[in-house]
Amino acid sequence: MSGGSSPSSRRSSFNSLSRDLDLPSEQGCLSIVVLGASGDLAKKKTFPALYHLFDQGFIQSGEVHIFGYARSNLSDDGLRERIRGYLKGAPEEDVSEFLQLIKYVSGSYDNGEGFEKLNKAISEYEASSKSESYRRLFYLALPPSVYPSVCKMIRTYCMNPSSHPGWTRVIVEKPFGKDLDSAEELSAQLGELFEEHQLYRIDHYLGKELVQNLLVLRFANRLFLPLWNRDNIDNIQIVFREDFGTEGRGGYFDQYGIIRDIIQNHLLQVFCLVAMEKPVSLKPEHIRDEKVKVLQSVNPIKPEEVVLGQYDGYKDDPTVPDDSNTPTFASVVLRVHNERWEGVPFILKAGKALSSKKAEVRVQFKDVPGDIFKCKKQGRNEFVIRLQPSEAMYMKLTVKKPGLEMATEQSELDLSYGMRYQNVKIPEAYERLILDTIRGDQQHFVRRDELKAAWQIFTPLLHDIDEGKMKAVQYQPGSRGPKEADELSARVGYVQTHGYIWVPPTLA
Repeated sequence: MSGGSSPSSRRSSFNSLSRDLDLPSEQGCLSIVVLGASGDLAKKKTFPALYHLFDQGFIQSGEVHIFGYARSNLSDDGLRERIRGYLKGAPEEDVSEFLQLIKYVSGSYDNGEGFEKLNKAISEYEASSKSESYRRLFYLALPPSVYPSVCKMIRTYCMNPSSHPGWTRVIVEKPFGKDLDSAEELSAQLGELFEEHQLYRIDHYLGKELVQNLLVLRFANRLFLPLWNRDNIDNIQIVFREDFGTEGRGGYFDQYGIIRDIIQNHLLQVFCLVAMEKPVSLKPEHIRDEKVKVLQSVNPIKPEEVVLGQYDGYKDDPTVPDDSNTPTFASVVLRVHNERWEGVPFILKAGKALSSKKAEVRVQFKDVPGDIFKCKKQGRNEFVIRLQPSEAMYMKLTVKKPGLEMATEQSELDLSYGMRYQNVKIPEAYERLILDTIRGDQQHFVRRDELKAAWQIFTPLLHDIDEGKMKAVQYQPGSRGPKEADELSARVGYVQTHGYIWVPPTLA
């Protein structure tokens, strides 16, 4: 947050940046509708992201109005006060100006009366703006079960009239189904109501700064181009770890499990960017084409290359069934059948109630041939991209240990964002993705055929788990997870470095 000049003094920010990035500069009034406005997702993520865009001048009080829609019986001021609590630390003057943009409409999600009221409120704002173009953005901060009915209501009552220049766009949150059939059914239902270019399937991992950096790292640096293949890379790990359990969300989590919740979407999106071929250009469709190709090249998952875990105490939650087999930890090996990656295991690992909290990509290179320094036991070269927390990229190297002896040790070349970019605010993922939707840039959103290809990879495994054919082993909270996961990683080629720990640099 800026805390300096007010948003009203930064009116030209959006259009000037659009020119700099060669993006279309759109004029006209913008109506942003947050459905599920009284829920946690909207209050904790969506509205704060909209405030940050407002604070930085990307959305303007003279050009945008924000509508909250939910079943709760609230007034405009009632919703504003709820949101205010999640904008702590922001200048009061800016917060007050932002909150005045918000209007609340109450109604159900499957009845036309509420959506008629919503459309009337939007139309009154559009008429008062005297604009020649009308843009309507609907953000569904709702459970996927109500997507079809809500989208039908939007289509019937709230679309931008065809007589008006402009557009209607819809953001839908994950999870997009529970398996291939349910995802295809949901896609078909939404596809009957909206064109693909109107739908934005949001996965917030694609908005993270370090994830966005993957394409630049791979395709803008000569250093990596000849190394990024089976000849030099032994294995790649994509890891997500949380140091807490389900914490009151056990009933919800038990319907999905760690594979659906994290691996099949978040980690698979990172996998695509790590493994895909260079796109023809940076146009969104060219990038998404390459993501689909690499997903379609993934071999069926082998049961012997999967480890499932459930932390001890998970079933103590009264909302979790006593006989639950839902994994809270999973390690899955993906193998890509193409010229670049044949034989290289991609280890996707995610878990709750573990010893630390982090998300990272770890590219481990092969051993140095003819090791004259006898330092193989110290560990391999690794390129690590730390997504969260303490965003960083570092290369783990073997170097000479300072002193008179010719001794070696593990060290690193380090780019830590907190040090290198001390005065730069790294945007939240939701800020970036909402702004991309306003601009009409679908690069960081999931296309329908990509969603289908992702589910084709994991659906057989998920059905085996649901049918009890594969069992989760117990592990202790605060541990690394099941020991079988480390054994699997070692079996497919990962070599753990003992005695070396990367420590994020500090300003102290």
